[in-house]
Amino acid sequence: MQMTFRWYGEGNDKISLQDIKQIPGVTGIVWALHDKMPGEIWEEHEIARVKEQCEKYGFNIDVVESVNVHDDIKIGLPTRDQYIANYCQTIRNLGKFGVKVICYNFMPIFDWTRSDLFHPVGDGSTALFYQKNMIQDDYNAMAKYILDFTEKYNMSFPGWEPERMAKLDELFKAYEGVDHEKLWANLKYFLEGIMPACEETGIKMAIHMDDPPWDIFGLPRLLVDEKSIDRFLKMVDHPCNCLTLCSGSLNANPENDVAAIVRKHCDRIAFAHIRNVKHFENGDFSEASHRDCDGDTRILNILKAYHDCGFDGYIRPDHGRHLWGEKAGTVRPGYGLYDRALGIMYMLGVWDMLDKLKAEGK
Repeated sequence: MQMTFRWYGEGNDKISLQDIKQIPGVTGIVWALHDKMPGEIWEEHEIARVKEQCEKYGFNIDVVESVNVHDDIKIGLPTRDQYIANYCQTIRNLGKFGVKVICYNFMPIFDWTRSDLFHPVGDGSTALFYQKNMIQDDYNAMAKYILDFTEKYNMSFPGWEPERMAKLDELFKAYEGVDHEKLWANLKYFLEGIMPACEETGIKMAIHMDDPPWDIFGLPRLLVDEKSIDRFLKMVDHPCNCLTLCSGSLNANPENDVAAIVRKHCDRIAFAHIRNVKHFENGDFSEASHRDCDGDTRILNILKAYHDCGFDGYIRPDHGRHLWGEKAGTVRPGYGLYDRALGIMYMLGVWDMLDKLKAEGK
């Protein structure tokens, strides 16, 4: 497997490439052009600039995360063909600079949903938190909490673009006729439209699981469990149609067995997110450290499944806690430096031991 680290770019991330360079084992930067709106073409000179920045520190830019899909594609409006054409051009432009995987999602309106961005964990650190009874009917209140944070601390979140969120009521109205089956059909249409560009460039499209893996505010969610993943891969059965398998997103529902999904579909997993989740009896959940016993995601089982399957794709630590002075205004929620670095060392330690046991025939 190839260890990577998500970085939001110069001027948009307080963590520097020099900081990341000091984490052993990291070979690639997971990046994006975060100032681009969904539907815009990523231009070659913009991509070249990021490649130059990363290669200066010895990192590849093989994986892009958050080439966001325009709402018109998800809704199925007549304008979607132009946005699909734009997406194809972005794929071609990325291919010219060696990009191999594009991580994206097909979640309506909201990219991800949490009720608290800096929830006390109990040891002095904080983490992302989902309070079930707060994610009910009032989507405006939840969105206001997120957007007030982004405005106060001048931080943009992929999928939470203020320009889109300003039209929240309008977006919900546009999605009124989009049920699960309609959204599945629109996803299929999108994939069939971009597969020729993927074949041309060799880029794998790796869909991220829905976060959390259930319907919210009446909006349908598709990639939520093993059955839906099976449907997705069969729907467009193409080697470029792949998964970003996110352990934390799936395991927000404790009934999902992520390790079993890894063993079933390892050949179609282009990118792996490793995140630990702690569940509470009332349905709430909190992000936790990557250490297996600190959460309920069964990280050790998942890593062993990847190792047993000979996974050679890209992996990164997902959301971490905020540690050692990291707080609102100094760090992106879930994307601090220290806990993700600790997560990398934990995962590499497990992987090294699995390599050793395999070499010894154990």
